[in-house]
Amino acid sequence: MSNQLEKVKELIALREEARIGGGEKAIQKQHDKGKYTARERIAQLLDEGSFEEIDMFVRHRCYNFGQEKKSFLGDGVVTGYGTIEGRLVYVFAQDFTVFGGSLSETMALKICKIMDMAMKMGAPVIGLNDSGGARIQEGINALAGYAEIFQRNILASGVIPQISGILGPCAGGAVYSPALTDFTIMTKGISYMFLTGPKVVKTVTGEDVTQEALGGAQVHSQKSGVAHFAAEDGEEALKIIRKLFSYIPQNNLEEPPLVECNDPIDRLEDSLNEIIPDSANRPYDMYEVIGAIVDNGEFLEVQRDYAKNIIVGFARFNGQAVGIVANQPKYLAGVLDSNASRKGARFVRFCDAFNIPLVTLVDVPGFLPGTGQEYNGVILHGAKLLYAFGEATVPKVTVTLRKSYGGSHIVMSCKQLRGDMNYAWPTAEIAVMGADGAVEVLYAREAKESADPAKVLAEKKEEYNKLFCNPYNAARYGYIDDVIEPRNTRFRIIRALQQLATKKVVNPAKKHGNIPL
Repeated sequence: MSNQLEKVKELIALREEARIGGGEKAIQKQHDKGKYTARERIAQLLDEGSFEEIDMFVRHRCYNFGQEKKSFLGDGVVTGYGTIEGRLVYVFAQDFTVFGGSLSETMALKICKIMDMAMKMGAPVIGLNDSGGARIQEGINALAGYAEIFQRNILASGVIPQISGILGPCAGGAVYSPALTDFTIMTKGISYMFLTGPKVVKTVTGEDVTQEALGGAQVHSQKSGVAHFAAEDGEEALKIIRKLFSYIPQNNLEEPPLVECNDPIDRLEDSLNEIIPDSANRPYDMYEVIGAIVDNGEFLEVQRDYAKNIIVGFARFNGQAVGIVANQPKYLAGVLDSNASRKGARFVRFCDAFNIPLVTLVDVPGFLPGTGQEYNGVILHGAKLLYAFGEATVPKVTVTLRKSYGGSHIVMSCKQLRGDMNYAWPTAEIAVMGADGAVEVLYAREAKESADPAKVLAEKKEEYNKLFCNPYNAARYGYIDDVIEPRNTRFRIIRALQQLATKKVVNPAKKHGNIPL
């Protein structure tokens, strides 16, 4: 056999060694936990045969604690690029079979190289996390590696989409990378995220808590809002990432992908003409409105189980991707509170960063009152949503379905926050406050001095409703561009978006604003 053939044979053997990571036993352990390996995950995520691996032959260079006696090709992370539906993406997947996926200096360098390439090429980056944290044997070098990754997350923010799949443990400093990315997908029963684990919690606070109760998928998708999606298993998590990608562009200089639409733009939805209940205090389901007006009823909701009083997610109108922000009258009457405001603001800012138009569906009676909210800084959180809508330069179409009162009216993409097209249904009530509260303020003395206070207040309520609790007073001043028939909502939104396709608005030159955090 020639020398060259020997070297080719050696290369093939090394590739085989790299592909089994920490070895067959470690792979079996991963499978026994119901988890896929790093390479299996990449194969599921990307188009078949599209993955090109980089840095397969990297090994760690640590000599502490006898580490030099044990090293693996690839050093605990699989990195490279491929395609999703034919579109270029960069990916890294931590390999739990190698030192528990713990982060070393060389592993960090591999991840940073992929992130740098993604920025240079203007393509999204996906990180699949499954790691025991920093490789303790490497000490400060591992911490420096994390910081290098975080710095790139920060610089890439708003330039290329960044998505984190949490498919196993993600603890300590490691959690900051997913927190800095645009979307985080967790897996129920398998993944968890926390800064300090159950043992440290027990030592410091005395609390007994399991990993699942401290930082499981349901905790972060329902209580903290850290996770945007909670998947049933690893396979579903990767499908969610693929679905998410269909709505977003490659980078901040491109438009979201257009898809062919077979759903007629002038489709009338007669049910919408009767969906608003006669009683202003009765709820209806905003999901029914969204499903009725978007292409083929398809809606990819983000943070579905967190702050349910506001709905955010992606849909299409005539094949064009949009971000939808909608109050949900079925939950807390659709009021805004601290969590709903934060949820909405983050989503609006993502859409604005990546040229995704915003469609806002309004039915909001106000902000949630009480000491709990005020002590929690609802003023600041509400200001985040206000800031996000006011800063956004993408096309903005707002439809007011029913209530739009006071400060919450302003916050929900009103005309003065540079709403491009602001429509209202005939059932819209746009005012400083509802009739009950307004009449109590305006006519309290008059009612008190009359022989029949209840009658006076009832008459004044009716008068106030006629004057202010309708869309026509706002339309009179041009704050509403048109009052539309509910069944025509889909058509009017599509026409508005077509008209706004060439919109150009530039914010004042500055280093950056100071959003109320």
